[in-house]
Order: sequence, then C-alpha cells, then structure tokens
Amino acid sequence: MASLKELKGRINSVKSTQKITKAKQMVAAAKLRRAQAAAEQARPYAERLSGVMASLAGKVSGDSAPRLLAGTGSSQRHLLVVVNTDKGLCGGLNANIVKAAKARARELIAGGKDVQFYLVGKKGRAPIKRDYADRIEKHFDTSEVRTPGFEEAEAIADDLIARFDRGEYDIAELVYPIFRSALSQDPTIDQLIPVPSPEVSGNSKDVGAVVEYEPGEEEILEELLPRYVKTQLFGALLEREASEQGASMTAMDNATRNAGDLIKDLTIKYNRSRQAAITTELIEIIAGAEAL
Repeated sequence: MASLKELKGRINSVKSTQKITKAKQMVAAAKLRRAQAAAEQARPYAERLSGVMASLAGKVSGDSAPRLLAGTGSSQRHLLVVVNTDKGLCGGLNANIVKAAKARARELIAGGKDVQFYLVGKKGRAPIKRDYADRIEKHFDTSEVRTPGFEEAEAIADDLIARFDRGEYDIAELVYPIFRSALSQDPTIDQLIPVPSPEVSGNSKDVGAVVEYEPGEEEILEELLPRYVKTQLFGALLEREASEQGASMTAMDNATRNAGDLIKDLTIKYNRSRQAAITTELIEIIAGAEAL
C-alpha cells in the first residue's frame, strides 16, 4: 500500500497535469473558432471553382484536353498524398487518417497497382514508415510554419504537378480529414491529379447558358487546372487545422475530466490511509499508557 507521502505526491502531480490539460483545452478552443471559420469560408470558393471547371471540361475533350485533365492514359502508378498534423495530443485524428491511407494502399496493391506515399505533416510518418518504408516518396514539412496557408499549398501543388509532368505517377489521391465538429473529423480520399471532371448538376446556373470564352476553353483550363489543385490542397490544410484544434480540444477536455476523477480517487485513498495511520498511532499511545 502506498504511503501518505507517496499519495500526496501523486495527487500534486495529477493536479499539475490537470492544469496543463485545462490550459491546452482553452487554447485549442480559441484556435478552433478561427480555424473553423477559415475552413468553412474556403468551401464555397472550392465548390464554385469546381462548377466553372465542369462547364469548361464539358467543352474540351480528346487531344485538345490539357494533360492535367486528360491524364497519362494509364492508372498503374498511384501517389497517396497523406495530410497529417505536425503536433500530437489530438486524440485519434492522425491514427484515423493513417488507417484510411493504409486501407487505400492495401486495396490498390491488391489490384496490382504501384503505390507511393507523399507525406504532409510529421505525425503520419512513423506509422506509415513501419509498413511502407520503401514506398515513401517524399516528406513535405509544414512544422516550421505557425499556420500553414496558401503559400505551402502552392509549394506542394507545384511539386506534385512537376512530378506528374515528369511521368513519376499516373494518379494522385489526397487523403485528409474533413472537419465536421469538435467530436467528428472524417478521413476523406479525393482524386487530386489528374483533375476529375466534375459533373454539372441539373440545377446549375450554367446549364443551358451560351458562354463565349476569350481566350478559348483550352487556354483557360491550362490556367485554372493548377489553381484548382492548389485550392484543393489549401482546403485540405485548412480542414486539417480545424480538425486538429477540434480533436485537441476534445482530447484535452477528456484528459482534464479523467484527471479530476483520479484526484478524487487518490484523495479518498489518502484520507483513508491518514485515518488508518491516526487510528494506529492512537492505539499505540493507549497501549503505551496502559503499560505504564
């Protein structure tokens, strides 16, 4: 049985930890509001850009289609761009992203495809390296930037497009979390390159509209396709930031609650041990007095 000194030390230690988790929870809550607003504000822009892409892609086909849209004509070599966080203490967020990426890799490998990983963020490296050390193409480090933004998304997109132009892969898929709430961040897999041709919905404002483009559709697509890739990556980074703060807030809240429960249990044990020690001391005093 632990001594009174040991129990008191454990109580003080857990109280110190509880203060840290509480502070981290409050910081994550403050950051979450900004990150969530940024992610939600970026979604309409990405959706509208997809609509413009759909309108243009429907008018371009065959040899006139840019390579970023038409692809290489093969689907043998796949590149999984996995977006993880750079920091921990965010519950099972990174584990879920890695799980989704590994499941996709197993599916592609079982189908006879060649799979490589392009890792963004530090926390996904070790678990993927354990199973696919020889399939990691590159690490893109975002840990030196306080809040990764469009500049980092542009750098990643430029690198991916350059690799695609050099024929290093046929299809790139983006694995990233979508922020739903502080309790829910869903790992998602979207094709990034070649840019999928979005279907124009029946209620689109562009349906039936006669639009003349100057310059032509091909020239506009040549400009818009790289921008679309950059926008998708920028959105993934924003979703990652919101997901990280939401998961961190939830994890720290649970840790704070668990610390409180542990403090109560340790306090009960301490009081019982203290009472037992006092009782034993009284018995010894009484026994000593009777002996006199």
